[in-house]
Amino acid sequence: MEVIYARCAGLDVHKKNVVACWMHTKANGHKEQEIRRFGTTTGELQELLAWLQEKGCSHVAIESTGVYWKPVYNVLEDHVEVLLVNARHVKQVPGRKTDVSDAEWLADLLRHGLLRASFIPPREQRDLRDLTRQRSKLVAERAAVVNRLQKVLEDANIKLASVATDVMGVSGRAMLRELVRGQTDPAALAELARGRLRNKRPALEQALTGRVQAHHRFLLAQHLTHIDFLDEQIEEFSSAIAAQIERMSAAPASSTPEPSRDEARPAAQQAPLTYAEAVQLLDTIPGVNRWLAEVIVAEMGIDMSRFPSARHLASWSGVAPGNNQSAGKRRSGKTPPGNQALRKGLVQAAHGASRTKNSYLKARYHRIAARRGKKRATVAVAHSILVSAYHMLLRREPYHELGDNYFDENKRQFVARHLLRRLEKMGYQVAIAAQPDTLATVT
Repeated sequence: MEVIYARCAGLDVHKKNVVACWMHTKANGHKEQEIRRFGTTTGELQELLAWLQEKGCSHVAIESTGVYWKPVYNVLEDHVEVLLVNARHVKQVPGRKTDVSDAEWLADLLRHGLLRASFIPPREQRDLRDLTRQRSKLVAERAAVVNRLQKVLEDANIKLASVATDVMGVSGRAMLRELVRGQTDPAALAELARGRLRNKRPALEQALTGRVQAHHRFLLAQHLTHIDFLDEQIEEFSSAIAAQIERMSAAPASSTPEPSRDEARPAAQQAPLTYAEAVQLLDTIPGVNRWLAEVIVAEMGIDMSRFPSARHLASWSGVAPGNNQSAGKRRSGKTPPGNQALRKGLVQAAHGASRTKNSYLKARYHRIAARRGKKRATVAVAHSILVSAYHMLLRREPYHELGDNYFDENKRQFVARHLLRRLEKMGYQVAIAAQPDTLATVT
């Protein structure tokens, strides 16, 4: 088998140590190798780098094991070519397995060019990822605390959630504060309603009639304090994310992204696309707000030349159908494991888009949900949003709305005949005449 890299190394990374296998292929085809073990502190990783440079190593392969590969990658990335590979793609034949054999296997695969590197974004984008992912965790934690607060209300016979859509809205917060202070009069609590909720005051009086005890007030006070703290944290992270995007936009990439093979070359641009502009473009997609746009650009970046096509990006993100066939039979269409943070953001955007009035994405959702179910329809809409984002960033254009009647307009005559047959089956006699400004006619 042809040798691609004469001097390379494979690293088997763990929490406390790294097993390194350096492999050198000589001119006569024989190979020599050396095994070393290093710690994972910064000083010991610097020793690993010095050893690799002394051996003239040009490429290094690392398995993506949790987060333990990150310290190694941070030390090596500016000095040698590091390939982070998926552990599923480098499994050995079952049998003898040790840390040394794993390192040797990685080095042997690397020297023959049989490894495919995972996509590792630039350092600034990785910093942005850390901020957006932590903010998403804080939002999920806030939702969990709100659920615990509602459980306390149910235990106290307070049915506020049955009347108010948002318990943590302006009216709900005012009522909860009075409950904590000891107010038990349902009429007085119902008078705190604001806006359209005031029309439900009789129902609020019934819902706020309960048995609130001292420990319920204590629990409600603690939950409200926790929610206020999380709100402050989320706002601070949002400010930090905005500042990070501003810094990244002030120093854009040195080159404009190249178009993929299946795309026409975009028109000449005076300046390369920035992260701030990308967020504004993605914000025009139905269901995508600024927060979700920041998550999307943090996960996949703005340089679409890294992905040969939109299909490759969808597969990498985990919102594409699976591919598992054998003997002419399709076994499973389950979506592959991909970028979980991006997938969650796209699914959230799909839920929002499926409820946006007069939108193509809503029509697509209901069209698929009727045949395949709501979950598959949500993933399909998430796929459409990602494909749209890919082309929008590639062409530097905002979202173009096709309208909720897009599918009907494409099959105008078919839809008309279908509806006519349904009316005839119900016993009606219908005569159809096309309006003067329409192109289709039904006979």
